[in-house]
Parts: sequence; structure tokens; C-alpha cells
Amino acid sequence: MRRRSGHAPTAFRTLDAASILWPMFEPLAAQTVQLVLYTDAFVVRGQVRTRQRRLSDLLNQTDKGFIVLEEASFDEFGSRDSVHRTDYAQVNLAAVLFAVADQPVEALPELRTPKIQERALITIPPFRIVGRIHLMPERDLHDALDELSGRFLPVTEATYWSDKVGEPRQTAPMVAFNHARAQILAPYQEVDPWEGLSHDQAAQAGS
Repeated sequence: MRRRSGHAPTAFRTLDAASILWPMFEPLAAQTVQLVLYTDAFVVRGQVRTRQRRLSDLLNQTDKGFIVLEEASFDEFGSRDSVHRTDYAQVNLAAVLFAVADQPVEALPELRTPKIQERALITIPPFRIVGRIHLMPERDLHDALDELSGRFLPVTEATYWSDKVGEPRQTAPMVAFNHARAQILAPYQEVDPWEGLSHDQAAQAGS
């Protein structure tokens, strides 16, 4: 009697591989994302339909220099004019300082690149952003920052504000900032000015 081979037929092996890889390359369903875009003069709100699953990819993976928002509104810093509302608004991406999504827009787990997190301060006048940037592993901080590139870069667990235009501190799960508009990006660690002082010494220092 002829013995059967322990290997599955080639056709079945190919099918199994295809069935495993298909979810990774299957077109993703479009979703509607609410965005807030900050320029140095305006706050622009609206929504966009996208197949991207990460905020920075939404802004980076376009061959156009603008993004079109639906159900948009915008108002100017320091202006007493009413908010302008429109069905559509084309926004110049070069003018956008950073963007905030109403919910995390994350990459699929199988598409993520392992990275390390570093708490950082980004100055992007007139705003400042504090949060976690994501760097390539197995590099010292100098080299990791030197290799950081992209038109819009993500910051998670972010806090952003502007004393100059009177925008209070706000938090967001993720923002994406315009790398070309940022002036300084540096590691950041909050320091308690009263640390190490007794209660009486702190009271004297604050008086």
C-alpha cells in the first residue's frame, strides 16, 4: 500500500497562507473622524471620511497639500466675530500646526511597528504640546531623535495650550503635529519646584 505523505497538498498550503494574510491586506472600511485643526490664527472643526486607522497616517498619506472637512466650522483667535459654519472647508495642511481627533485612531495591531515612548515637549508657536512621542528602539536618544521624520508626527497622552492666545490646557489621547512648523522638540520631565522643601520653607518661598 502506498504511504501518504505527511505534507498537505500545495493548493491547500497556498490557501491556508492566503487566508492568514488576507485580513492584513483586506481593504479597511471607511470611518468618519471628527477633527480639530489648529493653525496659528484659527481653530477649524469638521469631519472627514478615511480608511486610515491612525491620525498621523490620515494627514500624511495624501498626495495633496490640503484636506477637505465636512460640516466644518472655524473661528479666529481673539476675534469677537461669530463662528463661521459651512458644509465643506478646504484647509491648507502646511498651515496646520497640529490636529486633534475626537477618539484614538490607532493602527491595526499587526501593522504596528514596535517603538519606545519618550515624554517630550514640543514648541509650535503659539502653542506648546507635552506628551509621549514614539521612537525607534535600540538607539540612544540622540540617534532616535535624529531619525524622527514625517510630515505629521503623533503624540499620545497629550496636553496642549497657548498662553499667548488664551487657549487653556486641554488633553487628548492623541494629537499629530506638523513637524516642519515645530521649533523645538526635547525630552521633558516635570519638576516640582517645592520638592525637598519643608512646609515652612515652601510657605516662605511662596510668600
